[in-house]
Amino acid sequence: MLTAGTSIHPTAIVDDGATLGPGCRVWHWVHISAGARIGAGCSFGQGVYVGNDVRIGDQVKIQNNVSVYDAVTLEDDVFCGPSMVFTNVYNPRSAVVRKGEYRRTLVKRGATLGANCTIVCGSTVGEYAFVAAGAVVNRDVKAYALMAGVPARQIGWMSRHGERLALPMRGNGEASCPATGERYRLVGDTLTRLD
Repeated sequence: MLTAGTSIHPTAIVDDGATLGPGCRVWHWVHISAGARIGAGCSFGQGVYVGNDVRIGDQVKIQNNVSVYDAVTLEDDVFCGPSMVFTNVYNPRSAVVRKGEYRRTLVKRGATLGANCTIVCGSTVGEYAFVAAGAVVNRDVKAYALMAGVPARQIGWMSRHGERLALPMRGNGEASCPATGERYRLVGDTLTRLD
């Protein structure tokens, strides 16, 4: 079902049964499968594929050449950088059918997944986490965590605005976002926003 204000490029395929909220933009060579449920104001770049068992919130931006496979949920305001990768089977084999073994992946509100990063299935990426370009996430990511490397490890903390916070990885302390002034408090290895 399409709603008002949604624009779909003539080369895109949106299967009957897919639900797209108002104001979505579907660009060249996109394929959205029938079971997909998509919120308002989302953008799908060239060559994006969206599977049947996919839930996407509002204001999600999916850049070129990303495949959002079955068992993936993206909450509101998630950013998927160009050519980043989701998986849904942990131990794939061509000759072994494992469709009944998909592991669910959850990307929480406001998270950024950088270009060419990989999110291994079964992981949860916390709110406003920031996964650097090329990183490989193979375990859960804390809210506001800055992750980099292969495999990804936490190297810092990020604000909701996407600015690095001057805080240690663990311990106690407070910092403010250099762009917005929002305050954050670190207790142990958990960061919370104070404002």
